[in-house]
This record gives sequence, structure tokens and C-alpha cells, in this order.
Amino acid sequence: MPFEHSSKQYDLDLEGIRSKVLLMGGLVESQFQDAMTCFRTGNAERAEQVIKADENVNRLEVTLDDTCSHLIVRRQPAANDLRTVMATIKVITDLERIGDEATKIARAATTIQERGVATINHYETVRMIATSAGDMLHDALDAFARLDEKQAGRLIARDEVIDHEFRSIMRNLITFMMEDPRTISAALDTLWVAKAIERIGDHAKNIAEYVIYVVEGKDIRHTHYGVAKPDNPA
Repeated sequence: MPFEHSSKQYDLDLEGIRSKVLLMGGLVESQFQDAMTCFRTGNAERAEQVIKADENVNRLEVTLDDTCSHLIVRRQPAANDLRTVMATIKVITDLERIGDEATKIARAATTIQERGVATINHYETVRMIATSAGDMLHDALDAFARLDEKQAGRLIARDEVIDHEFRSIMRNLITFMMEDPRTISAALDTLWVAKAIERIGDHAKNIAEYVIYVVEGKDIRHTHYGVAKPDNPA
């Protein structure tokens, strides 16, 4: 009976942590969406709010890390239970880094607004990759909430699409800068934003990998899991 009580309490503690992780996920998802709105509109006041919101995300990371550490010490989980806690800690880290990338986007929006001269359509340049990364982040959080390893596996392949979009944006921006030096400052700002978005896709992929780790016990990092090989490689 004491063991059963302890097990039930562990499940309750872990569920409380998962709920707060999903709350953190919702915060960074909104932070990213708001940052992209700032990048589109140039609203400096809203950009400052996005930057300020990162403090809440950072506090949540510290609190959740501490809670997970105490859970390990108190409950001493073994095997699958320990794997779940360790994967959750890694998800927390990735969410905090997504918040950092959203902050970079908001700061870039402020810089472009202060410069005042729109030499390129910076938002349209990154609109598609931002949509892809936003959808991927949302679906990664959903897969984590439901521990859906099949959805997580599909997400991993989608990161290749985002990487391809980033390379295409980089080539286009380099062409702009070569053809018209007046676009260099704006093109560089836009490139930093595209890179931040690409990194958000990477972190969403990481979350998907941790879901698979929890459910299947497989560490698939740095493997070709879920990525189809081309029939006719160039």
C-alpha cells in the first residue's frame, strides 16, 4: 500500500509538471506569433512586450527545472519514469530557447523600424518559413501533450522542409545584397530573423524526438529517423 500511494503521488507530481510545461509552451508559442506580428507591422511597443515576456519564460524554466530535480530526489524514479522526467527537462530547455529566438525576432523588428527605409519586403521573405515553423511548434506541443509518437515521427521529417526554405531565403537575400548594396542592412536583419525561425523549427523537432524517447525508449537524435532518402540523389 505505501508503494501504491507513492506511485500515485509520483503520477500526480509528474502530471503537474507536464501541465506547467504545456503552459510554458503556450507562452513561447504566443511569443513567437507576436514577434512575427511585430516584424510585419514594425510595432516597437509590442516588440518590447515580446522581449519583456521572455522574463516569464525564463522564470518558468528555472522553476520547472527545480521542480523536476526535487521530483527525482524525492521519488527516485527508475527506468521509464526517470526517462520521462529527463525528457521533460530537455523539453523545458528547448522551450526556453524558442523564447530566446522569438526575442531576437522582436529586436530585429525594432531595428528595422528605427532604420525607417524598407529596401526589401522583409516580412514576405520569411512569411512561409514562419508559418511552417509555427505549425511545427504547435504540433510538437500537441504530440508532447498526448505522447503521440506517430505524430512526433511525422514532425521530424518536416524539419527538412524548413531547412530547405531557409537555404532558399539565404540565397535570395545574398542575391539582393550583391545586386543592390543599399539592401545589405535590411537583408542581414531579415537573414537573422530567418535563422531564428529555422532554429525554432530545430527546437520543435527536438521536442518531437523527446516524445519518441519517452514512448519507445529510443534515442533518435542525430539519426535519419523519419527522413526519407531521395530516389535519385543529386
